[in-house]
Amino acid sequence: MDAKKLKVFNKIIEEYKPYKFEKTTPSFIKSEAYEVTLNNGLKLKRERIVKGDKDGSAVIIVPYINDNVLLVIEPRIFTKLGVGVGFPAGYIEQDEDPYEAALRELKEETGLVPESLTLIDSFYQDEGCSSAYNHIYLAQNCKKIYEQDLDKDEYVKYMKFTFNEVLELESKGYISGSNSKLAIEKVKKYIRK
Repeated sequence: MDAKKLKVFNKIIEEYKPYKFEKTTPSFIKSEAYEVTLNNGLKLKRERIVKGDKDGSAVIIVPYINDNVLLVIEPRIFTKLGVGVGFPAGYIEQDEDPYEAALRELKEETGLVPESLTLIDSFYQDEGCSSAYNHIYLAQNCKKIYEQDLDKDEYVKYMKFTFNEVLELESKGYISGSNSKLAIEKVKKYIRK
């Protein structure tokens, strides 16, 4: 990767690293406890994570602009790096179709609108404690139409990279989130077809 590009990228990462933590009252994530009886009569206890009073289902969008992929950099303060590097993503709203959520999240986080949006795969994020069902989309021939329209407490910067540069960033540990790593693998397989 070009040294100048990597310098700009690392500057954004440094800007979004946390330097101070103060505990506060939880308001978004909670858990619900259940005692479950199986058809065979066995009982077990489980807890389910709830995010914003919803199940936490989300969309992950891999946007292509010409021959480049757009990555987002945003605070992910509980990671080793202190930031997350990955693809635009977000939660599906109540009664919202995943396709529409992908279009909305892409527009809000980047201002991009795709010529085509293809569902690549869907998966449960963590079957043991969550009912979140995530969807990976490939957004092709994206055009910058809008300005970012971020939620309160949402900070997102983005940069364009070739797919090979994305693979390089993943191999160097910059991209470490499971959703983005899975999206990379699924898009690689889709492109090979």
